[in-house]
Amino acid sequence: MFWFLLITMVVVVAAVTLAVVGGGDSEVLPEAAPEQLVDPLPATRPVGPGDVEALRLPVAARGYRMGDVDDVLDRLGAELAERDARIADLEAALAGARRRGEEEGE
Repeated sequence: MFWFLLITMVVVVAAVTLAVVGGGDSEVLPEAAPEQLVDPLPATRPVGPGDVEALRLPVAARGYRMGDVDDVLDRLGAELAERDARIADLEAALAGARRRGEEEGE
C-alpha cells in the first residue's frame, strides 16, 4: 500500500509539472506585450482637469509602471510650476497697476 501511494504521488507531481512547464513547443502562457500608456497627456496644449481625471496608468506586475508614472508626474510638476510663475507675474502686474492707479488718483 505504501509503494502504491508513493508511485501515485510521483505520477501526479510529474503530471502537474508537465502541465505547468508544458510539453514540447506549445506554450501554456503566451508571451504578452507589456501595457503602455494608451492615452497620454496632450503634448500640444496645457493639461486640463479633465485630462488628469481621464488618465489611467497601466498596471505592472508590482503596481504601476514607474516610468509612466514618473513621466506624468514630471509633466504635471512642470506645468504647475509654469502656472505658478504666470500667476505670480500677473499678481505683480496687477499690484503695479493698482499702485499706478492710486498715484494717479491722488
